[in-house]
Amino acid sequence: MPVARRETCDARVIAHVDMDCFYVQVEQRKQPCLRGLPTAVIQYNSYKGGALIAVSYEARRCGVKRSMRGDEAKEACPQIQLVQVPVARGKANLNSYRNAGSEVVSVLAQKGRCERASIDEVYLDLTDAAQTMLMETPPESMEDFGEEVLKSHVLGLEIKDGDNAKEEVRKWLCRSDASYQDKLLACGAFIVADLRMQVLKETEFTCSAGIAHNKMLAKLASPMNKPAQQTVVPHSSVEGLLESLPIKKMKQLGGKLGSSLQSDLCVNTVGDLLQFSEEKLQQRYGINTGTWLWNIARGISGEEVEGRLLPKSHGSGKTFPGPQALKTIASVQHWLNELCEELSERIHSDMDLNKRIAHTLTLHARAYKTGDSDSHKKFPSKSCPLRYGTKKIQEDALTLFHAGLRDFLGFYNCKTHGSENNTWGVTALSVSASKIVPIPSGTHSIAKYFSGKFPSGSSSNQSLDNVIDEAAPSSPSGSENCSGVIPYELQLEYPEEDTGIKHSKACLDQQDPLCNLSRKVDCLTEESSLTSTAGSEDRMTHSEPFRDLPAKEPRVVSNTSSLKAVERKKTAGKKPQGNYSIMKFFNNYHDSQSSFEQKNVSNAHGVRISSSLGSQSASDSHSTCNQVELLAENPHEEINANNSGCSIANMAQGRQAWGYNIDEIDPSVIDELPPEIQEEFRTWLRPHKRPNVVKRGSSITHYFLPDKSR
Repeated sequence: MPVARRETCDARVIAHVDMDCFYVQVEQRKQPCLRGLPTAVIQYNSYKGGALIAVSYEARRCGVKRSMRGDEAKEACPQIQLVQVPVARGKANLNSYRNAGSEVVSVLAQKGRCERASIDEVYLDLTDAAQTMLMETPPESMEDFGEEVLKSHVLGLEIKDGDNAKEEVRKWLCRSDASYQDKLLACGAFIVADLRMQVLKETEFTCSAGIAHNKMLAKLASPMNKPAQQTVVPHSSVEGLLESLPIKKMKQLGGKLGSSLQSDLCVNTVGDLLQFSEEKLQQRYGINTGTWLWNIARGISGEEVEGRLLPKSHGSGKTFPGPQALKTIASVQHWLNELCEELSERIHSDMDLNKRIAHTLTLHARAYKTGDSDSHKKFPSKSCPLRYGTKKIQEDALTLFHAGLRDFLGFYNCKTHGSENNTWGVTALSVSASKIVPIPSGTHSIAKYFSGKFPSGSSSNQSLDNVIDEAAPSSPSGSENCSGVIPYELQLEYPEEDTGIKHSKACLDQQDPLCNLSRKVDCLTEESSLTSTAGSEDRMTHSEPFRDLPAKEPRVVSNTSSLKAVERKKTAGKKPQGNYSIMKFFNNYHDSQSSFEQKNVSNAHGVRISSSLGSQSASDSHSTCNQVELLAENPHEEINANNSGCSIANMAQGRQAWGYNIDEIDPSVIDELPPEIQEEFRTWLRPHKRPNVVKRGSSITHYFLPDKSR
């Protein structure tokens, strides 16, 4: 819907720069032998010679039009050179044209605020540059004029037969009695002419331009004198420009609104709107649209030039006309995968080069139902939060298509049966990424909240992929319409641990998780492992006796060779391998809370958890045993774990005890944790019951404990 904006100031200088048959120029730069010859760029499909997407001015003089196909163009101009657009993934690849457009933008952006409107057109706000020029070197004080600026076309400037057109233009540019607005436009003409010459010098491309006091008028003026020329629209010429302009030529009036003006109000030109008051237009089309129509009839537009050198969205699409229509889900999925792969490459390139992320994925399609010619217009567009990654985008795009197809067919009270279909066909598909914004500063992984720094060996400068996972919204890939959003699982990948390294428990120290592995190596020579079997019993075995460690200074208990191996890895600067326990991530968090070192939660309703992690040395699998001890009526009850007298209570003294109430933990929080530690945390929330079977031989104390089975 058009938006009515009043002009804040009419003393502006806005230019619209439009490249001349841009695709042809790009191909001519690749193949200089094509310069000066009738040339056209055609689509990749071979049907009737392919559709023309760009036609050179030499070919246009021979009667070739863009609406023709290759075979028709050859009939009209036998000497025409047809160049096929590059192809990738079965569709046109426009990357070379996008890159060439970026070259042009980089040149034009040197003089003012620049807005890239498409691959081959740019808006410039040259007000500041024109004001500076008017104060320092006004045109009336200049003696030498460049040839290019004298070729400008000034609307409303009458040039009689026999008059020197360039001399008349020079007089208009140097008028001392001109209004301030026209003097600024004259300065704008000098600036644009210089920019166009600079573009030609640096890129070998020619361009045309329109110069006016707003974007609407500049856009209308730029194609009036092509190629390689520029047109100036003074304030006094606005009415004459719009008076005879067909209503459908005006931006945003080429569709239903323009048709309504023609049929309901008999408005065929923009000038015809002048007969209607603002109130009447508002009554007919609403306050906003009515005011906008009243404004454009008088050449009023307050739309600002946005300072944007990069596109607002990325898209990839393909059409399937006539018999090429897609009639199976499998064929739709194939092309969606191709389109999503291209889209994924483009948004990742944008993210790498420009540090921007996209937030919304949108699917558009055109489809038909057999026997209903109007159904092309009714296939609904669907959107969902964009998840980075080719596979994820492909999954979500297919989900969006299914949702749109259900709405489309449901509207006609029709159902699909598997992949077979005889009633509908898809004639166009496209996917786009929008709501592209700069990556927020200070974005960090979720691990930042659980630890003062990242696990040892991981870079403090996160990769952009991890930043994307945190900054961009996520969407479920399995939902039907992608309307729900689930917490995204932070993905932290660690290579598997070397088989020679074992860790008996997590490190709970204030330093880096591996920083204490080299401390007191001679003192830490004993190793224990706590394993849990899948049977009905929980067994505790220890290869060697435990050494009681001070509760206030927990350390990793490991054998000497393992400690030295880990230390060598740390010294070499390599990332530690293996799957990390949740205790790694809570390392700094717990130590920052001094109360955890001083307070021992041990009431009758509490739960004490002691965790010991073991890594198998001969395989990639690892075994984690979480020993949950429910305090009984006798809080001082102690059960020894082996014949050497090492008890669970003594083990707990060497660990950091963590007391909590299960009812106080929100299960949904677990989904936000890294996937490596989710299962471990869920195990803690589902503590195993203490077995009633007496563990024979584990400790003599077992023979004197009361039998609970009685």
